[in-house]
Amino acid sequence: MAQETTGAGTVERKDPAGATTGSGATEMTDERRHELASKMVDRFSLWGGAAGLIPVPLVDVAAVGAVQLQLLRRLSQLYGVPFSENMGKSVLASLVGSIIPATSGMGVTSALKGVPIIGLLSTLAMPALSAGATYAIGKAFIEHFRSGGTFLDFNPPDYKEFIKAQKEKWSRRIDATPPAAQPAAPARSGSSKGASATGA
Repeated sequence: MAQETTGAGTVERKDPAGATTGSGATEMTDERRHELASKMVDRFSLWGGAAGLIPVPLVDVAAVGAVQLQLLRRLSQLYGVPFSENMGKSVLASLVGSIIPATSGMGVTSALKGVPIIGLLSTLAMPALSAGATYAIGKAFIEHFRSGGTFLDFNPPDYKEFIKAQKEKWSRRIDATPPAAQPAAPARSGSSKGASATGA
C-alpha cells in the first residue's frame, strides 16, 4: 500500500485499487473489495484478449501469461495475500497444466497461427480464448482469497468446475451484445409470419 501525507499531516494509505484507508477513513468492506476485484478481472480479461492478438505463435501465450500474472499480483494486494512472482508463476503453470488446456486450447490455437489460412482463423480465435481464460482464473482467485486462501494452499483441481463455469459465463457475456451494437437484420420480403415462425 502506498502512503500519502495529507495537508493536515495525517497519513493515508491507498490500496492497489485506489481506495483510501487510514485515520479518518473507513476500512474497506468485503462487498467493496469484491466489487473492485471483479472490475479488475474484467479489465485484465480485456488486456488478456488484446495480448492474444499478437500474431507470433507462443509469444502471444507468453504475453497472456504476463497479463494473468499481473492480475494475480493485483488481486493478492487487494486481498492482503502475500505474493511472489515465482509463486504466481508456479500457480499459473499448475492451473494451465491441469485445467486450462482441456477447456480452451490456447496453446494449440497459438501454434496454429504460423499455418497459412488456418493461422488467420487461429488469430481471430485466440483473443476470445485468452480473455475467457484470464476471466476464469481471476474469478477463481477472487473466490479463493475471499475464503481466506493463499497461493500456498491453492489446489487447481478444486476449482476445475468453477473455472469451466466462469469461462462459459464469459462466453455468454461476450455473445450478449447490446441490440444497439448489433447490425440491423436485413429486411425480408414477405409478412411478419416468417419472423414469428423463426422466433425472431
